[in-house]
Amino acid sequence: MKIAEHIRSLDHEGRLLADAAQEAGTGAPVPTCPGWQVNDLLGHTAMVHTWAAAFVTEGHTSYVPDAGHPDLDGPELLDRFRAGHRLLVEALERAPQDLECWAFFAAPSPLAFWARRQAHETTIHRVDAEFARGGPLSPVASDLAVDGVDELLRGFHARPKSRVRTDVPRTLRVRATDTGSAWTVRLSTEPPATVREEGGSSVLPPADCELSANAHELYLALWNRLPLAALTVAGDPELARLWRDNSSVV
Repeated sequence: MKIAEHIRSLDHEGRLLADAAQEAGTGAPVPTCPGWQVNDLLGHTAMVHTWAAAFVTEGHTSYVPDAGHPDLDGPELLDRFRAGHRLLVEALERAPQDLECWAFFAAPSPLAFWARRQAHETTIHRVDAEFARGGPLSPVASDLAVDGVDELLRGFHARPKSRVRTDVPRTLRVRATDTGSAWTVRLSTEPPATVREEGGSSVLPPADCELSANAHELYLALWNRLPLAALTVAGDPELARLWRDNSSVV
């Protein structure tokens, strides 16, 4: 996906998040984030949006901590979320292509990193808000879902922080059945090494375990917003459980 597409997704998903949060009410529990209510979800996402926007607008070239959750609730918190979301979208739209600032894993550019990261941050938390509201989930577009799987596997879990490890080398395959996109994840005592299989060829070396579903379900299950039962698991189910138990992003 291109930077402009990520920004459009961020804009759309943030609006959906605000609408779902308003319908749920800020005191509603968020089942996909145990212990949180919608006010925690809004406060967290508002904080992240403000933190990200500062890197883009102020050009910090090293890590700067966030300012914490806004001390608000109810309609005031919802207004604060909407305003901060709009400021982030506008900051990314106005940023120069050669923007220099800090990012926490490799990307084609800092601007590409922040546009992509915030698109997925907001999409996943939109899903959380919709679970809190109840009723059907808004679908995640297949191109955005595939991109989010890629960011998770080749971005987050390429970092030393990843806890998805095995004492004996194993291979996990991840496949989106509707787009043909596939990834091969090599597990060991080191951080996972993932290769995206261009074209999603069905003729790939066998893996110890394969997780597959349509892109929407695959994205949400890998980000732990749907249960493993949403996926088709072929091969060793222990590797699926390893993902479930150790893949939360920190």
